[in-house]
Amino acid sequence: MKNKPLFSSVFGKVVMAVSGAGFVLFLLFHGAMNFVSIFSPESYDAICNFLGANWYAIVGTMGLAGLMGIHVLCGILLTAENLLARGRVRYRRTQRPKGVEWSSQNMLALGFFILFGIAMHLYDFWFKMQFAEIMGREPVNGMEQIRFVFSHNYFSIMYLIWLVVLWFHLSHGVWSMFQSVGWNNERWQRRGQVIAYVVSTFIVLLFVSVVVYYWLIYPRL
Repeated sequence: MKNKPLFSSVFGKVVMAVSGAGFVLFLLFHGAMNFVSIFSPESYDAICNFLGANWYAIVGTMGLAGLMGIHVLCGILLTAENLLARGRVRYRRTQRPKGVEWSSQNMLALGFFILFGIAMHLYDFWFKMQFAEIMGREPVNGMEQIRFVFSHNYFSIMYLIWLVVLWFHLSHGVWSMFQSVGWNNERWQRRGQVIAYVVSTFIVLLFVSVVVYYWLIYPRL
């Protein structure tokens, strides 16, 4: 007797694609904002002050938290559905199927590691900036916090490891997003992979450049 699907996998993949697209756009904005700190610390602080604990920033934060919850939930349900559908076949498989990326088989594990990195980032920055302001406390200065966090070797290395994992998750996730919206024909399959690699690499390099700059370059200036 076949196991009943937990929910419509098509619907789940579309929801994953839409919520994932929202995060890609946010990462582009956040990465660009952080990159500004290298060339114009004053502009970075101005952006932080503009966002702060204003109602639109709080609404945006709540929206992102909701997107993350939906994305994680759909990821868990889709993974569970795939495991149930495969049954005992997964126990007999010892090698990765030809043409299947390593990241595609480990998206859930990569996702949980990324959640750990997000929690670390929230504690290091959001909790001490926007959340502190919401609670009526004096928030830390954004530039001072960046310089402080990335002046420590262990924080910088942890962030870089997290960003490598984020690249793997994004590169497969963006490509899957194209497939979920129907761009999976022969012509678009290769294009989608290239676009996914370019977008993922660009986003991750924005963040990596900030870590490397304030870890290795800024202290020597």
